[in-house]
Amino acid sequence: MRLCIADKLDLIAGVVQGHPDGFGFLIPDDKTKVSGDDVFLSPKEMSQVMHGDRAMVRISGLDRRGRPEGKLVEVLERRTQKLVGRVVHSTGVTIVAAEDKRINQDILIPYNMDMQAKPGQVVMVELTEQPSSHAKPMGKVVEILGNYADSGMEIEIALRKHNLPYEFSPAAVKLAESYPKLVQESDFKGRIDLRELPLITIDGETARDFDDAVFAEPQGKGWRLVVAIADVSFYVKPQDALDKCAFERGNSVYFPRRVIPMLPEALSNGLCSLNPEVERLCMVCDMQVDGAGVVKQFKFYPSVMRSKARMTYNQVFEILQNPTAELALEYAWLVPHLNDLYSVYQLMLSQREKRGAIEFETTETIMMFNEQGKIEEIVPSFRNEAHKLIEECMLAANVCAADFLAAHEHPALYRVHEGPTPEKLEALRTFMGEFGFGVGGGDSPHAKDYGKLIDRIRERPDAQLLQTVLLRSMQQAVYSPDNLGHFGLAYEAYAHFTSPIRRYPDLLIHRAIKAVLNGDRYKAGDWSQLGEHCSMTERRADDATRDVTNWLKCFYMQDKIGEVFEGTVAAVTSFGLFVALDGVYVEGLVHVTELGNDYFHFDKARHEMTGERTAVRYRLGDRLTIKVVRVDLETAKIDFTLINKNKSLEESDDIGSRNKSATPRLGEKPSARPAWEKSSPAKLGAGKSTPKFEGKFGHKPPKKSDAKLGSKPAGKVNGKPKPGKSKKR
Repeated sequence: MRLCIADKLDLIAGVVQGHPDGFGFLIPDDKTKVSGDDVFLSPKEMSQVMHGDRAMVRISGLDRRGRPEGKLVEVLERRTQKLVGRVVHSTGVTIVAAEDKRINQDILIPYNMDMQAKPGQVVMVELTEQPSSHAKPMGKVVEILGNYADSGMEIEIALRKHNLPYEFSPAAVKLAESYPKLVQESDFKGRIDLRELPLITIDGETARDFDDAVFAEPQGKGWRLVVAIADVSFYVKPQDALDKCAFERGNSVYFPRRVIPMLPEALSNGLCSLNPEVERLCMVCDMQVDGAGVVKQFKFYPSVMRSKARMTYNQVFEILQNPTAELALEYAWLVPHLNDLYSVYQLMLSQREKRGAIEFETTETIMMFNEQGKIEEIVPSFRNEAHKLIEECMLAANVCAADFLAAHEHPALYRVHEGPTPEKLEALRTFMGEFGFGVGGGDSPHAKDYGKLIDRIRERPDAQLLQTVLLRSMQQAVYSPDNLGHFGLAYEAYAHFTSPIRRYPDLLIHRAIKAVLNGDRYKAGDWSQLGEHCSMTERRADDATRDVTNWLKCFYMQDKIGEVFEGTVAAVTSFGLFVALDGVYVEGLVHVTELGNDYFHFDKARHEMTGERTAVRYRLGDRLTIKVVRVDLETAKIDFTLINKNKSLEESDDIGSRNKSATPRLGEKPSARPAWEKSSPAKLGAGKSTPKFEGKFGHKPPKKSDAKLGSKPAGKVNGKPKPGKSKKR
């Protein structure tokens, strides 16, 4: 027997990433072996593996785009054992097409293993044979989920497609239900009693899990601000059944009309939730804020509290706006406390502006559903002063948590957001230079430099275009034990402390703070791996909710085929324009072949396409009139055809509405995740999104692959014929 060393044979190991068009890539474990590039895998090579598998390849040459191309040597790990798909054929041998289009092999099901599933039904398949060079994958149906158009089926598919844990282990459920329904007096030991303090919760109308309560009062020349957070760590112990489930999930997932909680409801909506007029255990961040809005001192301690009211953002906003109206009179006892909170908020807001935190203006949307569970209407939702008030309180407590652990040199998971990469910074300066703007800060710009630029462009007709480009220049925020600061919020240290019911990193921070208070150290294991895992579960949840939102929007647009809308170019890609429709809050694709009988050059840096012969230019932010021509529920794609190009940004003083939409999650508190720090909205037909700064415009859609448009020239890129297929993430 001969042993070979992979490095000596120039073999490259990595993870396979499939593409709906049949080809794929190997993402190398060590990118230095291929100069930082991913390795292209032809459809022939991809026929032997599935998306997500680990494999080893040998570089066989370069593809037609000059990328390294690989030949499969060995499959190291088969990671797909089960998948969700749809029965597409059933005559003798049942065929199941995977819902994850990055798996493009059909699964063959013997007739005696199909559970008599009918064409069109959604099923779970367990693979019995993996794909190989001479055979397709085979499997057996283990569950029939129902028909594709059944209400809620889009969520059932997303859960399984993205491997989201959605059932708690019996041990976790048993442990959660073993706790008493009410807090026991014996649990008060070692806690400061805040039951008489008028702490209140302020959340959305649909919220059921209340993580936080707040209170403020004048103190000397400044203020006392108390942020009380549910003490989840008292009930969820390291390595117990609840902790294992919480770690696996990483976070709660908020779909339209359904929540997949991180913890069983007995805790998330019950014993841990800071419900009104019941005693609850909590961890408190007690802050002294000076007259300028700076937190001068703070302390953490375990406590027992009793929320005096469950308020909504809209209620609080109305009371603050109309202190003599009926609602304010109903809550007359609460009005002085709300005024105190508002005073602290205004001071903190001035500090936010002073340190230069970035504030992007975006439009949120809410899906309104009918009795059948389908979208009836998509309406805009706006953050009011009550949202921002709670956000500032939560930000202050999160910063204190990070500072506390850093000062005591205790390991922690920080919420890290780094500044733009050199490549993105250069592209940003090139683009902004065309509009007469510069980006300050040299090679390491500060959030203030972005903020100054936003202030300068705010009143321009092309403000949305410039803001979008600014946002896309940033990196995504992640969890890491390395404190590299938070660029967007302009903090030197930042951690998540305020949502332990629905985020695992917050639970870890609570345990670490308690350990320091007790003169101990919390040994969580490998903090780097914890950070990677929590970052992954967050992106996984984002991808799943994006899939569901896309499908629901497609369903909503089915009866609008043939209708004409006006909209704004929300993204420019090598294969076409994504257009956000006015008043509908839905996006679709105008393929490059629909732009006219010309070759179009795609300029990534300028976010535009220009016709070679006609010099017609389409740019991010341009206004277009389009017609809906195709809605595909299977691929969640909406196609438009161009009716007319309206005024470009240079020609128009009124560029109309900018429908950058992202559906807020049921019960999610905006304060815990600022509007600009949320995951990007889906462009319909999108696959995996590119790295993003948790913002509204970070998503780059994938290539359109519809054959019906293939008869026209695909255009050129930078003077060269545009390839028919490209690497899209």
